[in-house]
Amino acid sequence: MIIFCQTKRRWRYLSFVLGLVILLWWVVYLSLPSGVLTVFFLDIGQGDAILIEAPNGNQMLIDGGRGGQILSRLSQIMPWFDRSLDLVIATHPDADHIGGLAAVFNSYQVSQTIDPGKDSSTQTYNTYQRLIASKDIPNIVACRGLKIILDYGVEFTILSPIREVAALETNEASIVGRLQYGHNTLLLTGDMPNNIEQDLIYRGLTSDLRADILKVGHHGSKNSSSLPFLQAVRPHYAVISVGATNSYGHPSPIVLERLKGLNIPTLRTDQLGTVVFTSDGVTFRLHQAL
Repeated sequence: MIIFCQTKRRWRYLSFVLGLVILLWWVVYLSLPSGVLTVFFLDIGQGDAILIEAPNGNQMLIDGGRGGQILSRLSQIMPWFDRSLDLVIATHPDADHIGGLAAVFNSYQVSQTIDPGKDSSTQTYNTYQRLIASKDIPNIVACRGLKIILDYGVEFTILSPIREVAALETNEASIVGRLQYGHNTLLLTGDMPNNIEQDLIYRGLTSDLRADILKVGHHGSKNSSSLPFLQAVRPHYAVISVGATNSYGHPSPIVLERLKGLNIPTLRTDQLGTVVFTSDGVTFRLHQAL
């Protein structure tokens, strides 16, 4: 009986070691470069939150929605052992874009932040600033031409703000950026209004605006996504981050009609949930929403 118990104990020990090895290999496997860029337009209600994961595993979060819902969405797509983000971009200081970043800063180790340097007197913005300072997170003020290299061949280039942001309204100060991976491009617009769209076109930046996927500005507001702008971008897909039955009436029927008139398929987070695209540098593929 004693020998039998020792053998049984030995097999339990070996089973534990084998299970631990398998778990470690699984963690290593999930950490290996995939060769694929993945973009998640997160369903966080009325607001924006976009997670971009480069082929090498580098992760960039753009905005965090209004509240703590961002954490449940990130937990659905990030492995349990991954508690860090390489870069967080706050496009502008409105609550539906930075309100959820407090929860992100308290739950993840953030290596760096970028924002437009636009001040706000709101408590939400004060909390955002305080957490960056208290956690000693390096912060860069965005400017046109700033490039973020996420991986070999994966670049995020900031197109706006162009002008001094102090005199701008918060939406006008939105960070607008173009992500490129090989032949594929993605244009992210924050809450950029029509006058800034016109400014970019007037300055001859239409070649920078061309993109395969457009994150529609300001949740589909009638004050964004002008016809000349949409014609300059000519996206294959348009994504609208918006909350169901929101009080703002987003997305505007006018914007939806413009997109339909240009034969641009439109994907809405209030209807589909989280929208996912992957790219191998040649083709963007739309995946079933989460």
